[in-house]
Amino acid sequence: MLYHLFKYFDNVHNLPGAGMFQYISFRAAAAIIIALLIVIVFGRNIINFLRRKQIGEEIRDLGLEGQLQKKGTPTMGGVIILLAILIPVLLFGQLDNVYIQLMLVSTIWLGLIGFLDDYIKVFRHHKEGLKGRFKIVGQVGLGIIVGTTMCFSPDIVVREKTTEPVETIYLDEHGRTIADHIQRRIVSSESRQTTQTTIPFVKDNEFDYSWLTGGNRTLTWILYVVVAILVVTAVSNGANLTDGLDGLVTGVSAPIVLVLGILAYLSGHIVYADYLNIMYIPGSGELVVFAAALAGALVGFLWYNSFPAQIFMGDTGSLSIGGIIAVFALCIRKELLLPLLCGIFLVESLSVMLQVSYFKYTKRKYGEGRRILLMSPLHHHYQKQGFFETKIVTRFWIVSRPGRRHQRLRLRDPRQEERIRRFPLRQGADRRPLQSQTGPVAGPLRGGAPLRRADSRGGRGRQVARHSGQGADDRQTPRSGHSGHLRNGVRGPLPG
Repeated sequence: MLYHLFKYFDNVHNLPGAGMFQYISFRAAAAIIIALLIVIVFGRNIINFLRRKQIGEEIRDLGLEGQLQKKGTPTMGGVIILLAILIPVLLFGQLDNVYIQLMLVSTIWLGLIGFLDDYIKVFRHHKEGLKGRFKIVGQVGLGIIVGTTMCFSPDIVVREKTTEPVETIYLDEHGRTIADHIQRRIVSSESRQTTQTTIPFVKDNEFDYSWLTGGNRTLTWILYVVVAILVVTAVSNGANLTDGLDGLVTGVSAPIVLVLGILAYLSGHIVYADYLNIMYIPGSGELVVFAAALAGALVGFLWYNSFPAQIFMGDTGSLSIGGIIAVFALCIRKELLLPLLCGIFLVESLSVMLQVSYFKYTKRKYGEGRRILLMSPLHHHYQKQGFFETKIVTRFWIVSRPGRRHQRLRLRDPRQEERIRRFPLRQGADRRPLQSQTGPVAGPLRGGAPLRRADSRGGRGRQVARHSGQGADDRQTPRSGHSGHLRNGVRGPLPG
């Protein structure tokens, strides 16, 4: 709205400063600031309202540590995210841009599906919420809308360049050839409707889906719609499955949105697109404003959603976030990059599919179902292993960062970490194994004093020292003949 208003003031009345709204960078900065302020300023009031209305999460007892303590936490917080996206985009976006229109429709569409699912869970007290088949129908419907629009909208085009080789010959003063250089020069460029996409990490990486159909327009449309349905359904459900720990989806999605926003800016800028030799998509730069609003909404929501969460986003938020990322990638022709960007969503989805498939297979073959993981999705598997929720979330964040996809998601046993931290192996130390997990170490130290270790039983990270014949208050009482100093958690004499 403000974009069109200030554009009118600039063209008609020549209002000083009105021309700033023509710059995408200015409007993107304004969008991210407004989105942050909406979430942080109004988030507290919305949380209090949801708490007064007793709109809380119904928790199923899955035997996870700290799970039942979350019962009654306000849910449907995705409404805050949606408001923080829509208001800045409506204010600063170019509303006659087809990409902005497509993103607004996708946001509202999936937001309504998620809201209906949360409404059934909270107010109708049906733990399963909206039936899975109805969610799929909604996602398929959105995929058809997106795929058809991308194929037939006259405003969605790709600028194709026609080049020819040009040879440059360098001569000396005698007319002899010193060197020659061949490069390709742009002869002409034209905008046309196409179903091209980008293959990541490949030179001359433009792939057209019409190549698979022999150029048949109807078959190409059907194929592209199927691809759009698969992308929207996979990413949306992947984000929904990942939403199981405080701040997990929010923290994982923020860098994805950042990368997509940068790619949208480069793809929509004719100079940068030509310099980087990437596909130039006229009008796609406007998506940067939408990406900025989404990033601001996610970071602001993390203020309340980080551990311990004061509010959950619910399906209203998770389904919408996943679907928005999918449609955004389709708009800038980067859907084949999603398995890399959304690696956490992919792994979480695969963990559920493999777990269910293997359980059904073994039940049919052996009469008893067996599991690959302790629990699916994957983050619950690590919870069952005894990892703290914050550690799982932080490490998932690290793995999800662009440029760190080569790292494996490897979590060490907490007891092993505690043992390594409290009993580091020093040079020349006795390498014989412990007799038991809580008993003394086999073998004496210097001076004949037996080595005793502290037990790590108890609550979260609380360590209680236990010594045979001594109470917890006697930990620094000197033993006869020794100084009684504690060194790296071990009682014994100092060296020398």
